[in-house]
Amino acid sequence: MKATFIAIFASVLALGACNSQNGSKAPSDAGTTVQDTSKGAPEITFDKQLHDFGKIVAGEVVEYSFKFKNTGGSDLLINRAEASCGCTIPEWPKAPIRPGDSAYIKVKFDSKGRPEGYTEKEIYIQANTNPSGINGPRISCEIVAKK
Repeated sequence: MKATFIAIFASVLALGACNSQNGSKAPSDAGTTVQDTSKGAPEITFDKQLHDFGKIVAGEVVEYSFKFKNTGGSDLLINRAEASCGCTIPEWPKAPIRPGDSAYIKVKFDSKGRPEGYTEKEIYIQANTNPSGINGPRISCEIVAKK
């Protein structure tokens, strides 16, 4: 019985060794994502880097959708988008964007409780680009008192 177990174990090891030398690419660490870079990494190119809402009344909620294009060579996947402040909420596409295709990141700004005057907020994007963290577009406005 012990000899049978050792024979099976040796066979499994031999098969595993053969499979690792046939050109397959296995990640070296658990949890590591392997990206096919033969086509080039995905790239985000925004049509506009800054949107100015102009003057808005304190308490007003405004939104703008930034158009972008995947100008890279492989599918773009946005993992996360966040703003420099909790008063600004970005919404991004969850599905991959193919090379050459366009999509939108919608940014909603809530001026409630914000001080009067000029403000600017930046969107930070985490994606499968190189580098993976991108300083994205910005919004700005001047918050004025209600009349």
